[in-house]
Amino acid sequence: MGLAKDALIGVGIGLLVYLWVAGYNVLPVGLLILLGVLFWKFVPRPMMGGSDKGIQISGSSIDFNDIGGQNTAKKELKEALDFLLYSKRMKELGIRPLKGVLLSGPPGTGKTLLAKAAARYTDSIFLAISGSEFVEMYAGVGAERVRRLFRKARDLAKKEKKDRAIIFIDEMDILGAKRGSNVSHHEYDQTLNQLLVEMDGLGSEEQGPQILIVAATNRAEALDPALLRPGRFDRQVKVDLPDREGRLAILKIHAKNKPLATDVDLEQIAQETYNFSGAHLESVTNEAAVFALRDDVLEINMTHFQEAVEKVLLGEKLDRKPTDEELQRVAVHEGGHALLAEYVRPHSVAQISIRSRGNALGYVRHYPKDDLYLYTQVMIEEQIMVALAGAIAEETVLGARSTGAAGDYQQALQMVGKMMASGMSSLGVVDVEKLGADQRQKVTCEILSQLENRTREIILGSRETLERLVAVLKRDEVLDGEKLRVLIEEEAA
Repeated sequence: MGLAKDALIGVGIGLLVYLWVAGYNVLPVGLLILLGVLFWKFVPRPMMGGSDKGIQISGSSIDFNDIGGQNTAKKELKEALDFLLYSKRMKELGIRPLKGVLLSGPPGTGKTLLAKAAARYTDSIFLAISGSEFVEMYAGVGAERVRRLFRKARDLAKKEKKDRAIIFIDEMDILGAKRGSNVSHHEYDQTLNQLLVEMDGLGSEEQGPQILIVAATNRAEALDPALLRPGRFDRQVKVDLPDREGRLAILKIHAKNKPLATDVDLEQIAQETYNFSGAHLESVTNEAAVFALRDDVLEINMTHFQEAVEKVLLGEKLDRKPTDEELQRVAVHEGGHALLAEYVRPHSVAQISIRSRGNALGYVRHYPKDDLYLYTQVMIEEQIMVALAGAIAEETVLGARSTGAAGDYQQALQMVGKMMASGMSSLGVVDVEKLGADQRQKVTCEILSQLENRTREIILGSRETLERLVAVLKRDEVLDGEKLRVLIEEEAA
């Protein structure tokens, strides 16, 4: 192709020179040719079917054993993949081929890793692409890219002499959003329509490799219903945040290649990292190793892990130093949160700190004894009281509240809204959206007023303990939960 192009350019130049020697005015023709060359070289053009842009082709080195904390998701996915592995047996039973598996869940939970492990489990060709790669400003490019993706999967499977291929589409909500939901929806809809056509044709070929679509999304509710009907994405696998046992398994996997000191307790770290995703936990182990490197030590100890949890949760320490007055107020505020938390839920405080991190001047880190999915009215009221305790402590000890409690109030209001939606208010079971603003405000104030009074009584009864806690926090800046409980017991004795 390159030689033919050079030959064509050479013939063109020779023809121009011949015409010029013969006395013809070749300037207009020369200018047109020059403009054409510049246009061809510098103006971007859609690559209709000739580009593999964004497609990643690789053999997977990830195994299901390398993924922790997703036992249910792995079990469901393996069951779906058995349709590929035992396709002959499925045909004997009259079972149609499986066409698609949708992995849905929060970011960082391991959806991409599961897709790679699926390719290794089934010994399939693996092609990965993001949903955003299908959307272009040129009409028809997305649909052509879909067709080329499926052709590529079939050609590679034949080339590698394999009868299975897995196409992984990340960010499926971009490619598969509900039709008509985008402003310039024609190109989006055309691309989605082509994907539906390709999926409908997957089971119609008797010969050739079998193709399975594995897609991942954080927003399954945004997908077009045509994608989710039986016969397209036949299996929907929920990839949720790991529970405590799952977090422990993930920590063990990521800590396997790191030198840990004898004081490192991964079970305690798993307990303290409630609501962390797999990506968060990987970052915790990595940051702990970075802290060990900064300290120039050969092993990662428990202090490094605790620092890493704080950094992942709240951000890096700030250089800004608060004034003595601010430090006193922050210590009182965080001390109020901690004391109230220990009063309503003993042994729930993991750490108190008045070091500035991210947007927080101080914080109290809690951990539950168990991961809970249902909350009673008493539990929600206790959470609201803990949120209000910082401001109540400021008011009790310092005589006034501050703007530092704004985030706590938002948290309290959200939980009051949850109480009303769950029929836990004086209104009983109601449709909250149909309530007037004045009515909602009245019930909200009623609930908060009652809980503020209960919180104030507890803070007043623990004032001496609070003042001693404030003095310790101002001196040490950080206090772990066990030392806090010792301090409370000493004051009670």
